[in-house]
Amino acid sequence: MSLVARIATLAQRDAITTTGIVLSGVWLFLVALFWLLAPGGEGAQGGIIRLAVIMATILPLALIWLAVRTARAIAVLRAEAEDLRQRLGQLRDMATTRGAPPPRAAPEAEVIGEPEPQSRAPVPAARPAPRPAEARQTAPRAAEPPAPEIDAETLIRALNFPDGPDDSVAIAALRLVLQDGDHARVLRAAQDVVTLLAGQDLYMDDLPPESAPVGTWRRFAEGARGSAVAALGGIHDRQALDTAAALLHRDEIFRDTAQHFLRHFDAMLTRHLPQMDDAQIAVLAETRSARAFMLLGRIAGVFG
Repeated sequence: MSLVARIATLAQRDAITTTGIVLSGVWLFLVALFWLLAPGGEGAQGGIIRLAVIMATILPLALIWLAVRTARAIAVLRAEAEDLRQRLGQLRDMATTRGAPPPRAAPEAEVIGEPEPQSRAPVPAARPAPRPAEARQTAPRAAEPPAPEIDAETLIRALNFPDGPDDSVAIAALRLVLQDGDHARVLRAAQDVVTLLAGQDLYMDDLPPESAPVGTWRRFAEGARGSAVAALGGIHDRQALDTAAALLHRDEIFRDTAQHFLRHFDAMLTRHLPQMDDAQIAVLAETRSARAFMLLGRIAGVFG
């Protein structure tokens, strides 16, 4: 039920109104009973007495309906709060199912790449403790695990983000790619941007780009900028462009996040596009991360 329907129902036929009507009827019945059973007075009643009787009759009715109005206002506020909770739940569901990546990667993916604490070797009792400079020279370095080799298909799946918690293939690709430091920076920057855009009802799944020639992507990776790669600005949805542009101008956090994302995605394209074939580049251009890059790059003037 929508919020408007709930308010209409509360205003017309809710239990609070019925309770007010019943209490008013009971009070009027008691007043009538009092007039019927009260002994007759001697002489005419004065004006002050009549006024007191009228006030004694009306004031309880006014208090009853004041309480009814307050209770109905509280009920409306509760309905609004419930509706807001439902909308927030829908936003979270839509962020999962309509293109926004899930919250930060799983804990095991987050901690990958952090050096493990070095074990402290026992020092012989007869040997004096080394000075700090000497300790730095002789202490063995913990071997950092080598970064896994990421093929183009795995990288593309990660850049598109999982479609939901059941998309095990994309989740596995995302965890694997996050083990590489350079790739992890790109993915996290893309995740932040796509999530912030989803908070403004801008979902990458709703913004299919106009396909740019593969040669244009290759020229971009080779360093071409401006009008030479204008076709990469393939997002033409005016409302999406206006919303993202307004967000860039008024939100300093989003502006810094977008610039960070554009810089790292640009560097990633420069590294990987020369090793991809035409079909892989075409699929990469359709990923959610690439759509965000085309949207923000067009606003920022990257494509002329």
